[in-house]
Amino acid sequence: MRIVFMGTPAFAVPSLEKLIEAGHSVVGVFSQPDKPKNRGMKLLPTPVKECALAHGVPVFQPTKLRDGTALEQIRALDPELIVVAAYGRILPDEILNYPAKGCINVHSSLLPRYRGAAPINWAILNGDEETGVTIMHMAHDLDAGDIIDQVRTPIDPDEDAETLYGRLAGLGGELLLRVVEELGAGTARRIPQDPVQVTLAPMLSRELSPVDWSRSARQIHDQVRGLSPWPAATTDAITGDTMKLCRTQVTGETTSARPGTVVSAGKQGIDIACGDGIILRILELQAAGKKRMRAADYLRGNPLTR
Repeated sequence: MRIVFMGTPAFAVPSLEKLIEAGHSVVGVFSQPDKPKNRGMKLLPTPVKECALAHGVPVFQPTKLRDGTALEQIRALDPELIVVAAYGRILPDEILNYPAKGCINVHSSLLPRYRGAAPINWAILNGDEETGVTIMHMAHDLDAGDIIDQVRTPIDPDEDAETLYGRLAGLGGELLLRVVEELGAGTARRIPQDPVQVTLAPMLSRELSPVDWSRSARQIHDQVRGLSPWPAATTDAITGDTMKLCRTQVTGETTSARPGTVVSAGKQGIDIACGDGIILRILELQAAGKKRMRAADYLRGNPLTR
């Protein structure tokens, strides 16, 4: 099938690679403009752009989608189908309506749950035990189109957002191939989303970072997992200075200490009392200006006085 692909981050790369490997004619790739990164502020290509160029696929990086330029580029490419995976921009109706077989989106949640920018993170933040990938027909409203197919996967209770991101990216690529075949054969389904079941997954911000130790150990553990690697859960309970919490463990051990109190600190990590009386163990952390490290290694250079 003749396809235009739209995507930006690493999540979208497996989907693009699967289309190319399957022999589909990916005639063009749209990705967000390169952005300066690191200390040198050098412009770096997006992961999708890198993948496309490695396969010799033309790349387009419009700064706007509503001035007619992108539409003209798409008309020149003349795709039968547009596939979108974490592109990061809302497509205007004139682009949505152009391809004969429509536009489809690879979304990292079980829609209608978690429409929006950060579905992987919010599934973990809310303590969900299951998530998945949905491929849907795109509509005018964000993530509101009819569902074509879904794949489900359990969330490990210690899995963080970064790890789950990679797993869902791979599942999305596999699901996409099946859906494209169905679209080509005219057998793809249209399952309307139940508006009663809709939940949202808004963009993350540093306002979510501070840990409230009056919450349960499991809730704080989910916060650490869900905000990894950015913006990261933070606390000043250990030393008085704010630091990032990178990996934690719900010990199951109980304490009568006040929530936020460091109960013990040693080779196993740093144990802190939570609001439900359960101890949460800090396994990895990152102090200001330092690299991420094991809590035990941090303690060797920064012993805690109690």
